[in-house]
Amino acid sequence: SKALSDEENLKLFGKCNNPNGHGHNYKGEELTSMLTHAIDPVSGMVMNLADLKEYMQKAIMEPLDHKNLDKDVPYFADVVSTTENVAVFIWENLKKLLPMGILYKVKVFETDQNIVVYKGEGTISE
Repeated sequence: SKALSDEENLKLFGKCNNPNGHGHNYKGEELTSMLTHAIDPVSGMVMNLADLKEYMQKAIMEPLDHKNLDKDVPYFADVVSTTENVAVFIWENLKKLLPMGILYKVKVFETDQNIVVYKGEGTISE
């Protein structure tokens, strides 16, 4: 965090504190399980999967895939790139693209032990 001293960053972030950054291969839960909406009686789907794939590409893959979050993603210039904030970023991007009210939650896995669920009003670590 730019708001903290080197000593404070080390104390707060431990081994994840590295002035040159460090990497993660985040995983997200299948987005279809993150949507809440009535099933269309004609298609049998909550949403057309081709449309959903396009939204995911625009909201998640284009801005984040193979990027140094702190250097390549403007959102993280002033926001610490924690898993919680990655979940918020994804939520905000998807919410702009998906039909209103359809997004229920975003679930981001940093590791098998560090999982963040974001529902728009706060984060819940699992």
